[in-house]
Amino acid sequence: MYRILLVDNEATILSVLHTLLKAENYDVKCAKSGKEALEFLEIEVFDLMISDIRMTPIGGMELLNWARANRTDMSVIMLTAYGTVETAIEAMKQGAFDYVTKPFKVDELLITIRRALEYKEALAENQNLKSRLKTQYRFDNIVAESPSMRAVCEMIERVAPTDTTVLIYGESGTGKELVAKAIHAHSRRKSMKFLAVNCAALPEPLLESEMFGYVKGAFTGAICTRKGLFEAAGDGTIFLDEIGSMPLAIQSKLLRVLQEKEIRRVGGNENIPVQARVLAATNSPLEQLMKQGLFREDLYYRLSVINITIEPIRNRPEDIIPLACHVLRAEIPQGREPPELDPAVIDILRNYSWPGNVRELENAIKHALTFAHDNIITPDVLPPRILETVKLQGPAGTSPSGNIPTGHQFESLKAFLQKKETDYLKQVIAMYGGDKEKAASSLKISLATLYRKLPREEAGT
Repeated sequence: MYRILLVDNEATILSVLHTLLKAENYDVKCAKSGKEALEFLEIEVFDLMISDIRMTPIGGMELLNWARANRTDMSVIMLTAYGTVETAIEAMKQGAFDYVTKPFKVDELLITIRRALEYKEALAENQNLKSRLKTQYRFDNIVAESPSMRAVCEMIERVAPTDTTVLIYGESGTGKELVAKAIHAHSRRKSMKFLAVNCAALPEPLLESEMFGYVKGAFTGAICTRKGLFEAAGDGTIFLDEIGSMPLAIQSKLLRVLQEKEIRRVGGNENIPVQARVLAATNSPLEQLMKQGLFREDLYYRLSVINITIEPIRNRPEDIIPLACHVLRAEIPQGREPPELDPAVIDILRNYSWPGNVRELENAIKHALTFAHDNIITPDVLPPRILETVKLQGPAGTSPSGNIPTGHQFESLKAFLQKKETDYLKQVIAMYGGDKEKAASSLKISLATLYRKLPREEAGT
């Protein structure tokens, strides 16, 4: 629960604000003067301070200066009368998040409070990212803040020392080859070769010769005998990416390799023993391919002794910002300070769906880094498609603005504001024991205006 300190020398304002913010589930404390506010600030921690500017002997500007020097992680909103807007703008220049004029509109105030607290959270996270990255659970170049990626790292630790075949599942761009390299790097084969082939990128004849090699004269252009990946890897590791795209004819030959630990070059008649460990990856369910007759069932069971599944990044939002910072650090020359992520950028990265997964995130950060200035990544340097998508979709559970709850996103703005205004008027009237005249006076509106704004059934009570 967020803690808010209210500071105003007008008891009525304090009472109304206290009632309003309590109804919004904030933990609220009131100070009737700047001096009392300082006493609270010196011994307690608050997420936000809302302070009137004009107070004596300690005014809002003095409180702001003290907060900026001693409570840099606390947001500050200034309350000001229309005649002192210039002073409020000066307060923003000195570090206040925003200002609200009195008499304030409840919706304007609540939205400003939410924005201030969101900004405070994003700023705090941005400032702490470097220290978090030093202590987070990481496995080589794999950033794992989320439970699912921590589980992947634990699986890597368990299977790496063995010679078991491993089948890695994951959408395109999730980092399947990175997991395979981590398994190799922590195995007894780590000093040997790691060789990878994309089974979807090569036609059948070329894939066969690439994996198993060929003898001189096996086909037109085979002017010499050439080793395939299984021979070249020696005691190392072979990574077969997108194995679901492997032709059935080659699947049968791969099955023999896994069973007999030997290969036969294209055009040759000699069986050659091999010792390489096989790791495979797929972005499509092999079980479905088996039902369609496109993948051998016996090969599937040979490959899937151990299964590792990598969740898409949209299902593990905890990893998005650490991954972005990891890419920044990797791209910046050693000794140079990596740029910071603007809080608005953090919000955008979290709310984008990342259909291209980690690969798309990496490319987006590299794009932003190319156009960044003043050593900070701002929204305007992100790829346009990301900005447009987030703008159209909006964060999960909110409208595109991010401030209005889902339940209100399909009603008009006028209707939404009227509901909020009505709720506030009812609270003020209740605070004055049902005396509408006193309520209107405190709200600085006429009694007629109050009656006009209330629903008909409320106005008659």
